[in-house]
Amino acid sequence: MKIKVDGKSHDIDVEPEMPLLWVLRDELGITGVKYGCGIAQCGACTVHVDGEAMRSCQISVGDLEGEVTTINGLGTPDNMHIVQAAWAEHQVAQCGYCQSGQIMQAASLLSENNNPTDEDIDDAMSGNLCRCGTYPRIRQAVKTAAKNMRGA
Repeated sequence: MKIKVDGKSHDIDVEPEMPLLWVLRDELGITGVKYGCGIAQCGACTVHVDGEAMRSCQISVGDLEGEVTTINGLGTPDNMHIVQAAWAEHQVAQCGYCQSGQIMQAASLLSENNNPTDEDIDDAMSGNLCRCGTYPRIRQAVKTAAKNMRGA
């Protein structure tokens, strides 16, 4: 079966029921996508499928329709996505484990709404858990990224 991840096509030989998370991590070696809970409740495994934030632990690779973007394909240290740059500016990460999922969720939000209210941000990010409790910094980083996207 073929899948496209971070702009590259891959031939994989796995059972169609295998969760996308394990294909990404175990078959393709993309470890920026994290395993958190396995039941789509924490958001650590969030990726984009055709630009929409989805929990990769709950998508069977055989049911996958569209191109997958992971945190590895969103930006690079030399060319960070606007959300990644805001995360660094506000020093959001503490332990960092949830951050790839948080960033992917925030990028998806801003692709649909580049001027979110606090309520919009809280609603969009509510399914992404942070054990370190950096939610105020997360909200500020999303606001900064939105402002930078608008060029304000």
